[in-house]
Amino acid sequence: MLIGAFTAYAVPSFANTFQANDVFQLEYANSLSVSPNGKHIVYVRNSNNIMRDATDKHLWLVNSETGDQTPLFSDDKQYSSPIWSPSGDRIAFISNLSGNKQIHVHYLKQNRTAKISNVQSGVTNLTWSPDGKWLAFSQKVLEKSSVIAKMPSAPKGAKWSKPAIVIDKAYYQADGSGLVKPGYNQLFVIPSEGGTPRQITSGNYHHKGRLAWRQDSKAIVFSANRITDWEYKTLEGDLFQVDVNNLELTELTSAPGREFSPQFSKNGKKLVYLQSSNALNPYRNNILNVMDWQTKQSSQIKPDFDRSVNQPSWIGKDTIAFSYDDFGKRKVATMTTKGKLKDLTDTLSGTTLGRPYISGEFSANYQGDIAFTHGSATKPADVAIVSTKGKVTQLTALNNDLLNHKTLGQVHEINYKSSFDGEQIQGWYITPPNFDPSKQYPMILEIHGGPHLAYGPHFSAELQRFAAEGYVVFYDNHRGSSSYGERFAMLLKYKYSSKEDFADHNSGVDAMIAKGFVNPDQVYIAGGSAGGIATAYAIGLTDRFKAAVVVKPVINWLSKVLTADSGLRQIPTQFPGMPWDNVEHYWQRSPLSLVGNVTTPTMLITGEKDLRTPMAETEQYYQALKLRKIDSVLVKIPGAYHGIASKPSRMISKIEHTLAWFEKYK
Repeated sequence: MLIGAFTAYAVPSFANTFQANDVFQLEYANSLSVSPNGKHIVYVRNSNNIMRDATDKHLWLVNSETGDQTPLFSDDKQYSSPIWSPSGDRIAFISNLSGNKQIHVHYLKQNRTAKISNVQSGVTNLTWSPDGKWLAFSQKVLEKSSVIAKMPSAPKGAKWSKPAIVIDKAYYQADGSGLVKPGYNQLFVIPSEGGTPRQITSGNYHHKGRLAWRQDSKAIVFSANRITDWEYKTLEGDLFQVDVNNLELTELTSAPGREFSPQFSKNGKKLVYLQSSNALNPYRNNILNVMDWQTKQSSQIKPDFDRSVNQPSWIGKDTIAFSYDDFGKRKVATMTTKGKLKDLTDTLSGTTLGRPYISGEFSANYQGDIAFTHGSATKPADVAIVSTKGKVTQLTALNNDLLNHKTLGQVHEINYKSSFDGEQIQGWYITPPNFDPSKQYPMILEIHGGPHLAYGPHFSAELQRFAAEGYVVFYDNHRGSSSYGERFAMLLKYKYSSKEDFADHNSGVDAMIAKGFVNPDQVYIAGGSAGGIATAYAIGLTDRFKAAVVVKPVINWLSKVLTADSGLRQIPTQFPGMPWDNVEHYWQRSPLSLVGNVTTPTMLITGEKDLRTPMAETEQYYQALKLRKIDSVLVKIPGAYHGIASKPSRMISKIEHTLAWFEKYK
């Protein structure tokens, strides 16, 4: 007997690979801060908002023993820079909770929040005093713009054009913000219970970066470049101490180069800081230093350590935690004041979503509790803790709801020798979901920026999208990349771009084809920033690529360094002299010098407001290609600076335009 009936309904088909709109579902943790007793971690939970096309930043609290999460602030406001008070009863942060961005303090036991500032410009480097009574911060003090000509007054009711903008500074523009408003960053202190901020530094210099309160809460140590012509000596900076009461300023270091990122030991007897040289090189290691506070004598710790140290933090009487990059990964390590190194974890990762750059941060307290952003090739950053013995415990799983139900491309390491000189090169490749090694696949070579940066086995929304569409994706850390020491990074001094770094990429393509699953007739090339330069240079040397996507490139170094925001630092460190004295050298490094050889169909993508690699660079190449009747297209991203993938929809646009261009030539 029929006792029931089942009706068949059409089941929606949800793609089980990484799709364009999945970018909006990604989350990651950053700006984490571990409490003084180590029991809780506050962090910024970043979530892409599909309606605002922006990243929401909220504050969450994690129990480091149970992993239980509590939302401190999760609403339509934005939150950043959370830091614990020394007693662990309050958290200071910056938010637009009460309108524009101000300093707030949250009282945990009372579950109450107070706005304690009413500042007129952005606050950075927020830092508690050891006694918990004060907060220090850096803020730009604006000045009136320069005026040369005295204009007549406009008649009442007249609508004249905006007044002329007079620029008289060497550093006058910055990518991401446009023209630099006149003024200087100064240090301030404000009572932690609220009140009037008091300026404690002065002069026509910038005072910013990590701040270190003296243990008696009466003075602050900071780094500043107070040389008269500081605009032209960008590699300099010394440590200073300012007395917060009488404002007396004392210079603590005067070594050539920069001294920065200071922090006092718990008992205040030692000061750790970083030092980098002022050698006119495009790459310099940061070296760990310790100062005896009584004598003010400093010494380098393990000066032969050939990696760049970041974020030094005391975790004991004679032990310092820090991070450093090594072979495409970021590590958390400890070092004693006698130079004994111990790696704790190499899974610091995941705070960039687009491409697989090394990234990540950690937070440590004086008793040795360490929290960090834990990521992998298949997941962006979660909150985790690591013990001083190296045991890692992951506390959050922000993307399991999305990515555990997706079949992602698998990341594999590859090592090979460059055809130029046999230099060992490290790279990675992503195989498409449901990969079959007996088949052949099209392949994309994707080149990182910098060039003194590095990729690694880290999550990448962009490259996972390429893999989801059936491409093998290959990327490498060519000569000049960071995380391999000074010698490897300096191999590109005065040589970017060149046949040498091209050989590193090209040899990798050969090594991938030799594996048998890459179709040698379906190889594509793409890259952004320095990777865009390398891509444009490569297609001037070879016609092996079916199509190219050149993103925010430098095409003509002669024009770039005199129009971009980075010339003051770039000219003396990356080139042997001024462009007008070294025309042939600049031209040799420029992809435009090889445009007469190009036959590869090329798409160009750049933000309209880019000041790091200005749009005029892209347009020079586009017009040159069109004059040669090479199949080419120019894609402008409205409103975007150099970081064209800073908004989720822009990241998607970059990815999908790239895929569409390559599909055209499959």
